[in-house]
Amino acid sequence: MKLSTAIAILCGSALLSGHAAVSAQELTGTLKKIKESGTITLGVRDSSIPFSYLDDKQSYQGYSIDLCMKAVKAVQRHLGMSELKTVLNPVTSATRIPLMANGTIDLECGSTTNNLERQKQVSFAPTMFVTATRLLAKKSSNIRSLADLKGKNVVSTAGTANLKQITIMNGEQNLGMNILIAKDHAESFLMVETGRAVAFAMDDILLAGLAANSKNPNDYEITKEALSVEPYGIMMRRDDAAFKKVVDTAIANVYTSGDINAIYTKWFQSPIPPRGVNLKFAMPEQMRAVFAKPTDSGDPAAYAVVPEAQKNLGKKKK
Repeated sequence: MKLSTAIAILCGSALLSGHAAVSAQELTGTLKKIKESGTITLGVRDSSIPFSYLDDKQSYQGYSIDLCMKAVKAVQRHLGMSELKTVLNPVTSATRIPLMANGTIDLECGSTTNNLERQKQVSFAPTMFVTATRLLAKKSSNIRSLADLKGKNVVSTAGTANLKQITIMNGEQNLGMNILIAKDHAESFLMVETGRAVAFAMDDILLAGLAANSKNPNDYEITKEALSVEPYGIMMRRDDAAFKKVVDTAIANVYTSGDINAIYTKWFQSPIPPRGVNLKFAMPEQMRAVFAKPTDSGDPAAYAVVPEAQKNLGKKKK
């Protein structure tokens, strides 16, 4: 069954001990909306493996959705609700921010980069993943870097920071690339698979997931050259401090308690649906640092790994 409309599921009864029920009169913004409607709506993706995607049973699942459900339960407890209906609303890279701004979705549970430009429109929960923009191409194409794509067809997905970045670099470096725009990641990958594009510019972990679940995984290669640093976060409406505090606290607790380790292992180091592929993606050092000290920074510099020698030198100076 094609899931083109929102899907509703019921969260279990909230554990109310230690959590004071909040009256509707005290609430504002998203919390008031959720309390009055009895519903929270999550924006989900069709093909952002392993973050948020449809499996072979047309069911949405993924790393981001698991984290969002932790936030949903925290909101339910905070509002003192015995039941909270959770609606899953499909979004794309192009529609996710408009649908957040107009109130259609309350949390976006996908693979959205938190950057300073987007923070002018929306807010983000503490960073849940740190990736980098790279290129995926068939091994037979011998693409090793951006320079190898001079004058060739390159695809990226509409509404992504990657598309904007590759467009800017194309002009700055006078590469003469023909940049194609796909509606979603699945279509972008298909363009490389069918030869319409030589390479697909996207976040490396998404490229790895798409290649691993393709018909011929060994046909593809991801470049080592990183074009940018991309911190992912669960997206929320801007200027809604009360709602953000509940979500941020819930996500930060998952990180600092160590619960994130099992969730990470489930999606990045274990066989996942629909084909039982194991991405075998070890947790990067940047993410270990983020989980130890949660941050919602949109500045790529906040995710730079400090060499161990510099860490030790800093300690000595203290």
